[in-house]
Amino acid sequence: MGAQQVADRFAELYGAGPEGVWAAPGRVNLIGEHTDYNDGFVMPFALPHQAVAAVSRRTDGVLRLHSADIGDSVAELRVDDLAPGGDHDWTAYPAGVVWALREAGHAITGADVHLASTVPTGAGLSSSAALEVVIALALDDLYGLGLRRWQLARLCQRAENVYVGAPTGIMDQTASACCEAGHALFLDTRDLSQRQIPFDLAAGGLRLLVVDTQVKHAHSGGEYGKRRAGCEKGAALLGVDALRDIPYDGLDAALARLGDEEIVPLVRHVVTENERVERTVALLRAGDPRAIGPVLTEGHASLRDDFRISCPELDLVVDTALAGGALGARMTGGGFGGSAIVLAEATDVETLTKAVEEAFAAAGFTAPRVFEAVPSAGARRLA
Repeated sequence: MGAQQVADRFAELYGAGPEGVWAAPGRVNLIGEHTDYNDGFVMPFALPHQAVAAVSRRTDGVLRLHSADIGDSVAELRVDDLAPGGDHDWTAYPAGVVWALREAGHAITGADVHLASTVPTGAGLSSSAALEVVIALALDDLYGLGLRRWQLARLCQRAENVYVGAPTGIMDQTASACCEAGHALFLDTRDLSQRQIPFDLAAGGLRLLVVDTQVKHAHSGGEYGKRRAGCEKGAALLGVDALRDIPYDGLDAALARLGDEEIVPLVRHVVTENERVERTVALLRAGDPRAIGPVLTEGHASLRDDFRISCPELDLVVDTALAGGALGARMTGGGFGGSAIVLAEATDVETLTKAVEEAFAAAGFTAPRVFEAVPSAGARRLA
């Protein structure tokens, strides 16, 4: 979806061209799942798939929203009336950002917005974060707010947590706002410190495939919230602020102190997943990307067996890919559907893709969508 195409549609809808066009990408998380709300480490990178927004300011307190992907009608809201729990459709995401900015003291007096997105929805690739970040960046530019990228990410997270009601961590919004092309983002979610880690798989003859299982998930559903509550309970039982504070070499002792058997596997996953992120960073910095394959596979086993958020389709992708010679594979995203990633030699991509498609057909599953994940640029102004 090109900037000019989005701008032209904006003009058709609102009678004049936009003040600008912005884009914000979806993301794939390479490693570090369900660690972000535990103050831990994550390692996402941005996809070429993005949400694009044409936006102009208004001074009358009206917020008009249109999506090329939803329907023909323009939603009209008043910024003074925005409140958590009031919107139950896609407009909650952009409206939530406006609400969060105003709650933070920024005088947003309205906007006309036209959106178009190529980020698959419900695939665990952060389509909602892309939508939030592109709106936040546009309004920051237009209203001259001077916010830094990590501040925009925080406001977008607040919009999703409080306004939309989805208990997501900070990773998705930070990835969309801050990632750089050709790199993965090593993010400490406690202090939001970042390091851009070179991640050029093509130069090493490798590819990373995303397999969208077409099984939709919803973060505002109960299971995600249950896992988060379980992690918070584990931290409280262990007397720490967050599970991030349990050292990897102290894990066995910490688990022995837990009296709740339901909490043990959740704690084990988070602590070992943080260690897997650090191991992946070390391997990539050492110039050994092939060696991260087994780390990815370990991560899937932990998400499947300890965190219990996989599903038959995700497991089938991983098992089929590994049997076909992939270097590593795991589910990515919040779980209960969505996507898996497969690290493979470039020469094996066609064979692996065919094997996964045939396995899904044999199991009677909906055909998956398979595409290459290329580490891409974060949010930016297009025009």
